[in-house]
Amino acid sequence: MTPARQTALPLPGVLRDLVARLPIRPPSFALALALDRLLRPQLSDDVAAQLADQVVEIEVRDLGVRCRLMLTSSGFRAVPDGGPLTLRVVADAVSYLRLLRGEEDADRLFFERALVMEGDTEYGLILKNTLDALGPLLRWPGRPS
Repeated sequence: MTPARQTALPLPGVLRDLVARLPIRPPSFALALALDRLLRPQLSDDVAAQLADQVVEIEVRDLGVRCRLMLTSSGFRAVPDGGPLTLRVVADAVSYLRLLRGEEDADRLFFERALVMEGDTEYGLILKNTLDALGPLLRWPGRPS
């Protein structure tokens, strides 16, 4: 049985608008550090080479947060706003969390329009298939993975 679907986090519009105006660099830097710890050790060298040197923007729609990242030979790094973008991924915080915990399927979210991908389709599929093959990036104690 599938758990009940949660809706987006309730964040007042004024607060979300304020967060959306903050610089992109701090959350990008924090996400790059997290991905270096959670994701990078699981990537083979050939997969890392396929994903390297492309800018990906991740937007958490309901929180107004955007991050821009690039995988390099030395790991993930934050990328300043502006400039060319390979892929943009947009979803609400609950959808991202459920994906990270392996409780939701990216294809299902995509077809339900809860997850939007814009940009290089081939790169997006390589990224999605890589993440699917790795399984959940977050595992909570006491929960099966």
